[in-house]
Amino acid sequence: MSKLVIVESPTKVKSIKKYLGSDFNVVASMGHIRDLPKSKMGIDIEHGFKPQYLNMADKKELIAKLKDLAANSDTVYLATDPDREGEAISWHLAQILALDLNEANRVCFNEITESGIKAGMKEPQKINLNLVDAQQARRVLDRIVGYKLSPFLWKKVKSGLSAGRVQSLALKLVVDREREIEKFVSEEFWSVDAKLVASKKTFVAKFYGTADEKLEITNQAEAEKIVSDLSDATFTVAKIKKGVRNKQPAPPFTTSTLQQEAARKLGFTGQRTMRIAQQLYEGVDISGQGTTGLITYMRTDSLRISAEARAAGKKYILKNFSDKYLPKTDRYFKSKSGAQDAHEAIRPTNVFNTPDKIGESLTPEQRKLYKLIWERFIASLMSNCVQDTVAASFSAKDYIFKASGYSVRFDGFTALYEEGKDSDEADGVALPEMKEGDVLKLKELVPTQHFTQPPARYTEPTLIKFLDENGIGRPSTYAPIIANILQRSYIEREKKSLKPTNLGKTITDLIAENFKKIVDVKFTANMEQQLDKIGEGELSWTDTLENFYGDFAATLKKAEDKLTGTRVKVPAEETDVICEKCGRKMVVKSSRFGKFLACPGYPECKNTKPVPEDEIKEPCPKCGAKLVKRVSKKTGKKFYGCSNYPACDFAAPGLPTGDICKECGGYILKGIRGRKYCMNSDCPSRTKTTEKK
Repeated sequence: MSKLVIVESPTKVKSIKKYLGSDFNVVASMGHIRDLPKSKMGIDIEHGFKPQYLNMADKKELIAKLKDLAANSDTVYLATDPDREGEAISWHLAQILALDLNEANRVCFNEITESGIKAGMKEPQKINLNLVDAQQARRVLDRIVGYKLSPFLWKKVKSGLSAGRVQSLALKLVVDREREIEKFVSEEFWSVDAKLVASKKTFVAKFYGTADEKLEITNQAEAEKIVSDLSDATFTVAKIKKGVRNKQPAPPFTTSTLQQEAARKLGFTGQRTMRIAQQLYEGVDISGQGTTGLITYMRTDSLRISAEARAAGKKYILKNFSDKYLPKTDRYFKSKSGAQDAHEAIRPTNVFNTPDKIGESLTPEQRKLYKLIWERFIASLMSNCVQDTVAASFSAKDYIFKASGYSVRFDGFTALYEEGKDSDEADGVALPEMKEGDVLKLKELVPTQHFTQPPARYTEPTLIKFLDENGIGRPSTYAPIIANILQRSYIEREKKSLKPTNLGKTITDLIAENFKKIVDVKFTANMEQQLDKIGEGELSWTDTLENFYGDFAATLKKAEDKLTGTRVKVPAEETDVICEKCGRKMVVKSSRFGKFLACPGYPECKNTKPVPEDEIKEPCPKCGAKLVKRVSKKTGKKFYGCSNYPACDFAAPGLPTGDICKECGGYILKGIRGRKYCMNSDCPSRTKTTEKK
């Protein structure tokens, strides 16, 4: 009997075939095999929002092969990814291969391991049409919004722009935060710190006020008065409050928290994190084990873990730490309200595949992400960190100073892992031993001027956190949403922060003024809840779209009528760089080759130059002029070229280090991850490197 198993990714094929045996033929669909047309909306709004699905042109040969294999197989199993998208791909496969939807031929693998695959094959189900409807509803909804709103922006702003349902809201969040920052008025305030000595140790106590009330120091005169009043004061320990604090570990990762933590600790973008996680899930060739899936499915909002995984984790902790590092009762984390809970949390498939044990079989970025997932999971099963806390107040004349701190009584889970933070706030420091009534030595009083700070810009992890906590979009969509608004230059990165461009602000204002619901947090979250209810079989997907579209279409027509003949201009991004030819402040322009500075006096003044950040400190090794980063018009690839071009034709794919190759006398360049190599492709050193590989 021949059995055909169709998965999404070719990476899974080898692993699954190894566990299923020779009776099974395992092939990959390479993701979706049919979709909505690229050249038009492809939704028949008048007839129940019927989508027009087309076989993908580049999958023609693959589809023919799948049809042939299915026709010659006794049983066909659809083993696409275990989520809504995967359910929809299975449904499309069933349509193309003419499979019976009443047949139990849908199997799901939460992990690509022998036990995970055999468990999935043991319990085939029918394709869940409710999940298919939920995926279709999202796809059609986003298609309608995108195909109706984008042309509106083309007419009113400029061609080539795009708008999306969740994308537009994410952009508005970044724009709104930037405007909060722009409107923020900083206020002066002061602090006075007392450097005190107890038990021969110096620590800092902060000015609080008086015994009756907390006082704010608003200017230098007030700060100096306090310092003057205390010039001959005696500092006495007025009160000490000791306690014990139990610090609980963070739960294992969900899709959202994995992206946040990988951004904080590893500097990974959401897209990079999900790409690497997909590799770890699908399987990596591990020395002595073969191709092995290392983590469970990475698109999940659940904090649930299996009993088997919990038992394995506890066994590891007992073996490598001690029984003290296991809590007396097992710890269970509750998933957030509204979580689908279809899969476990993200965890290692085998806790004894430690990062050290299999690290050499992984790429550097795979090793980093796997270590993060592995440590977070094991730590989530460990005992609390127990801290002794102390809060002390000190009297000096009529004033009160305060200090707090802690010391670790038992490290617990922190012996392995601690969650990253979005801010630099400290938990306090260890204080020296002292008791009430002790008189302390004052070393110094330090008055310091401060200014209130505006709210921080969103970073990728804090924006993802907001979207996740407010039920906007799905965790699997956060990475592509942020990548899209970055790619379209609606926002830009400034160090780790996300800053809107003038184009992003213009688009946000236009949409917010005319399509309030599209960028309303509560409305978007409510739409997400309706999509979840469709997936649970509680709502009709066509009725849901009908309810949305009626109001949306009317709003669109009203906006078009209101702005007939109107064009919205995007202000240029002005810089402080002065045009040396005419004295104007230069502005930032963009082309398909990247950003550059241009004189706003064009066409009278046609001066252009690279943006300052693209100027390189290292001089041109050929003529000594400045180097600039450029983009090839032919290939689109970046390179470093001489600013003195065409007088000097130096160009290199990497940044010159200033060193000369000992083998051939060529220029040494610095490439990715700091790797140095000779610019001369025929250099013997390049040949040796290739041979080693």
